[in-house]
Amino acid sequence: TLRRRGRTRGKTAYRKYSSSGSGYPNISLSTPLPGIPKPVFASVDGQEKYETKITTLENGLKIASQNKFGQFCTVGILINSGSRHEAKYPSGIAQFLEKLAFSSTAQYGSKDEILLTLEKHGGICDCQTSRDTTMYAVSAEVKGLDTVVSLLSDAVLQPRLLDEEIEMTKMAVRFELEDLNMRPDPEPLLTEMIHAAAYRGNTVGLPRFCPADNVDKLDKTVLHSYLRNYYRPERMVLAGVGIEHEQLVDSARKYLLDAKPVWGTSPAANVDLSVAQYTGGIVKMEKDMSDVSLGPTPIPELTHIMIGLESCSFLEDDFIPFAVLNMMMGGGGSFSAGGPGKGMFTRLYLNVLNRHHWMYNATSYHHSYEDSGLLCIHASADPRQVREMVEIITREFIQMGGSAGEMELERAKTQLKSMLMMNLESRPVIFEDVGRQVLSTGKRKLPHELCHLISNVTASDIKKVTTKMLRSKPAVAALGDLTELPSYEHIQAALSSKDGRLPRIYRLFR
Repeated sequence: TLRRRGRTRGKTAYRKYSSSGSGYPNISLSTPLPGIPKPVFASVDGQEKYETKITTLENGLKIASQNKFGQFCTVGILINSGSRHEAKYPSGIAQFLEKLAFSSTAQYGSKDEILLTLEKHGGICDCQTSRDTTMYAVSAEVKGLDTVVSLLSDAVLQPRLLDEEIEMTKMAVRFELEDLNMRPDPEPLLTEMIHAAAYRGNTVGLPRFCPADNVDKLDKTVLHSYLRNYYRPERMVLAGVGIEHEQLVDSARKYLLDAKPVWGTSPAANVDLSVAQYTGGIVKMEKDMSDVSLGPTPIPELTHIMIGLESCSFLEDDFIPFAVLNMMMGGGGSFSAGGPGKGMFTRLYLNVLNRHHWMYNATSYHHSYEDSGLLCIHASADPRQVREMVEIITREFIQMGGSAGEMELERAKTQLKSMLMMNLESRPVIFEDVGRQVLSTGKRKLPHELCHLISNVTASDIKKVTTKMLRSKPAVAALGDLTELPSYEHIQAALSSKDGRLPRIYRLFR
């Protein structure tokens, strides 16, 4: 009885509240409801919503913004200043400034005060330096834009650089240098070494990390002298993503147009405008790598080699074919899981890691700057097999000059486009893209334009850029046990030969 009664109740209830029942009148969902305000729907007004708007203020500061749906924005200042500009100063200033960023300023007594102010708007801040750019960025709620721009202006132009802050920074830098030499992943150290080899003693070849001897040489006077020359409005871009352009311009006029930096406004005297000179060469570091990673599953002792050749600057037309070539070489570690999507079809997987089980890693990298570039392959293996490993890399470089298969080329282009579009989904990446492009070229190429350029790359473009690249002298970085490392002359000879083989050596005693 209970079950039956329950069923009947359910039916009655259904009848009572169904739209055709007596409970409610039959209302169409497309008719406005009485007594409820008319909804306002979002609309897309053509392409202008997606274009990057750029304004230059009277003092030379550029403002670039890109609107993006959402209640949070990323705003920051990018400065044309990095380790490449330290030719006339002790190296290490960029690393010091990165650590000192968002410390006490004229308006804020300490880093904590800055963080608390940002917290009110759900914000976070960060500073990153590279070889050619310094970037101060804040992500916060759109409503806090005015506070954010005021804070950025203060952090960049009015830092107090107190003695205790500089002392703390020295400790942090020393720790980072120690960590750099101890970590199992040698990639940052090798990148530093290959730049030093490729651009010996100039611009992007200058050390990105502060040399240990320079830590005590850097003080407020040196930093102010550097800031006076490089932190100038004409070398800066205020970039914003997720905000209205007019709002950003208004805030910039308010806080950045007449802002007086703490180091004074005397004209720049020592600005280094030198162009990167590619030299090629070798940098070696003999190091015992046997105890890099102890524990239950220790990493075996490896020797790491990086070989690079000069590519091109990101302002040249050849930049896109080089990016496709880098994608086609691909590679990774021998333990990368996953199928084709992880790049298992790239040349360094198919020709190197799949065929030589003793290779632990083979990865291609492309570093590009406004006046030069470097395409390199990093490989690691057991110290006894270094000679063989070097020959495998040189052979891969020579084979780049052959004709690229239609399928692998299409795959590399599709992968590059998908990576570009996936990365540009995130707000901080759009911010960096807008800022860097406007800083170096004064305008921004939109993603669909870049995709069009990638689609137009042909096998003959790849062959053309590779032929040009193979004419340059190699840059070599080697780390670990280097007993079996071939001489630089032999590596150079291999890269000039037809098949990439190293000259044979005949030993009387093995």
